[in-house]
Amino acid sequence: MNPVSNERDRSQVRKRPVAVLGATGAVGQTFIRLLENHPWFELAEVAASERSAGRKYGEAVRWVSGGQVPESVASRTIVACDPGKVSSDIVFSALDSSVAGEAELAFAAAGKLVLSNAKNHRMAPDVPLVIAEVNPDHLRVLETQRRNRGWQDGGGIVTNGNCSAIVTALALAPIHERFGITDVFVSTMQAVSGAGYPGVASLDILGNVIPFINDEEDKLETELCKFLGSLGNGTGEIVSAPIAVSAHCNRVPVENGHTVCLSVRLRDRATAGEVEAAVHEWRGAGVARGLPSSPERPVEVIDAADRPQPRRDVQRGGGMTVVVGRIRADSLFDVKLVAMGDNVVRGAAGASVLNAELMVNCGLLPR
Repeated sequence: MNPVSNERDRSQVRKRPVAVLGATGAVGQTFIRLLENHPWFELAEVAASERSAGRKYGEAVRWVSGGQVPESVASRTIVACDPGKVSSDIVFSALDSSVAGEAELAFAAAGKLVLSNAKNHRMAPDVPLVIAEVNPDHLRVLETQRRNRGWQDGGGIVTNGNCSAIVTALALAPIHERFGITDVFVSTMQAVSGAGYPGVASLDILGNVIPFINDEEDKLETELCKFLGSLGNGTGEIVSAPIAVSAHCNRVPVENGHTVCLSVRLRDRATAGEVEAAVHEWRGAGVARGLPSSPERPVEVIDAADRPQPRRDVQRGGGMTVVVGRIRADSLFDVKLVAMGDNVVRGAAGASVLNAELMVNCGLLPR
């Protein structure tokens, strides 16, 4: 297994049948939108709770993902989230964390590869927590995971991160690679779409800022360090980076787009101009470039004070770029900056789809 190889002939990639678990929810709908007409994957099955199983998807879903339910999916019958009912060996999990833990383990034990958006298994040292451009080498721990858990060849769990942690990690990855980071202070302004549907009650959020999102600060503080961590010497597991992170997470009355304000202390001193140059030049891991969902630039520096929101279309990496601006000297640490990303695409379903494309590129999907 070589997740840093980029030698596969993409013209030879055949469409692989895939399933979406939790397909009626907001993240599940985004999976369906991103997988419709995907060049490498064919959406073969949609799965949901027992109360939806057996119904036509178009009848069971309350569609909130923009536009109309894709015709190719509307008439499809929903199956139960049971590995015995799902034939696809690649499944995208949009399950709620209340049920994702056991369900994803059952699918992996049945020899299926689970690409999960849920929080349950992210921090296990033998579970890859992956951003394709940042840490593709972490996919190597799948060998350890299968050995530890006795899973069949092909079975396994690969996770993408919390939406705010993904935006933060992408903004900081080029800085950490060039200069090293020792301390981070981060304050987020997170859109209401990050709470799913029905999400936050309108009377709570209109004209208001909610300075609390359950579990969010802990996820941001721990996941960021795992994203920027390394493979342990001889352990076959992931060791988180020794970075001190302090996070404040806030819900704000914005439909889409998470904004993060960052103050960063560097291991190797650098000016704000040098940091900006490092971010501007960064293209991420070569193995992640040119994939169907990968943007031309995973991180883009924009000087405009209002930094336009990333595109939300699903063509060629739409919604997958994190925008960074206001890189300047910090009076407490070394530098500070602001980043914003699409929490629904880059911060959720799009990250899992890109991880699956990365695994195609590296020859890591079940045969």
